This record gives sequence, C-alpha cells and structure tokens, in this order.
Amino acid sequence: MVQNPIIAIDGLACSGKSTVARALSQHFRLPFIDSGAFYRGITLFAIENGFVKNNKVDQGGLEHKLTELDFKYDSSSSHLYLNGQDISEKIRQPEIAQHVSSISSIDFVRDFVLKELRALGTDGLVMDGRDIGTVVFPHADYKFFFIAKPEVRAQRRYQELKVKGVVTSYQEVLNNLIHRDKTDSGREVAPLVKAEDAIEIDTSELNAQEVLSSAVQIIESK
Repeated sequence: MVQNPIIAIDGLACSGKSTVARALSQHFRLPFIDSGAFYRGITLFAIENGFVKNNKVDQGGLEHKLTELDFKYDSSSSHLYLNGQDISEKIRQPEIAQHVSSISSIDFVRDFVLKELRALGTDGLVMDGRDIGTVVFPHADYKFFFIAKPEVRAQRRYQELKVKGVVTSYQEVLNNLIHRDKTDSGREVAPLVKAEDAIEIDTSELNAQEVLSSAVQIIESK
C-alpha cells in the first residue's frame, strides 16, 4: 500500500461515495474531504443572494460576488463554513439538490472549487465527488467509481431526508436524481465520467460495510 495516499472516489449521486469515503478516512486515518459540499455551498450562496430565479442562474452576478466567499472545511467533522457560518445542514436541503447541478456546471464555479480543493492538500487524503480522479487529482494513488440503480439511490436519499424531517416524496427524489445524472454526465466542463484507471463498484446490492471491505482489500493489496 502507498504511504499517505490520495484516494479518489467518484460516482453517481447517492451511490454511497461519502459514506464509504468517510469510513476509509477513519480506517486509514486520513483527512476526508467532501468536494460536493463546496458546490452546494456556492449554490446556497447563489439562492440566498437572488442569483437563482425561475430555475435560471444569473451567472454574471454570481461571478462578480464569488470573491466574497471564504470557505473553511473541517475534515474531522466534515463541516463546511462559509464566511464564518456553519452551513453543513443548510446545504443538504432539497432546494439545494435541485439547483446544484446547474451551478456546478458553470466553468468559473468549477475553477473556483478546484482551487479550493487543491489548497486543502496534495497527499494523504480521501476525497469524493464527480471529477476527483479525472480533474482534481488525476494522479491519485487509488481511484474508485461508484454506481447504483436509480431506484436504489432514490430510496436511500429519501430515507435520509425523512430521518432529518425534510418533507418530500420518493418520486420527487427519484426525478431529481435522474435529472442530476443527466446534467452531471452531459456538462461541457469536467463531466461525470469514469477515469480509465478507476475501479468500478456497483453498490446496488451491497451495504456500506461490504463496499468498505471491498475497497480496503483493493487498497491494501496494491
């Protein structure tokens, strides 16, 4: 096994990336970074500042204000702070999920987040997202790509939101995931694609512990 490795986990929304990434970081005692939190943070900022109206993004206004964003990420708790405020819970709301793919497809947003992520470290970390193994850390020591059936992912997300008291429906969650899959895979800038050297894991029929065990075995064997 490589010492102080960079472990990149990409894949579809709600395929188990963050859950397994956190578990891997604990297993190997490495910092965990949820890259998607940064895109959600910018989406929250855009919505709260009126840059998203009628499902359209005021890109000029958002770009002008982007320099005002000061992110701080606590890898031990996975909490994200924006301009001194903990936004970890706010960014998990359905409204954020509805618009995050549109915001994250904007080139200057991806450039901004790319710089933020790379500034967090260049070795000894676990990061999950959609372009970690292809763009953020193309030379990562270990790369995984998670997939799962849409219905399975929607059920996972629906149960997660239900526990948090968020009012929504399974169908609404499923429709949102299908839309995100299409947007993430079809965007011009850093689309969601599997890196050529990434190991694909279908988590549809596996629980988190089974996926973790499989990933650990692969990492420790190299």
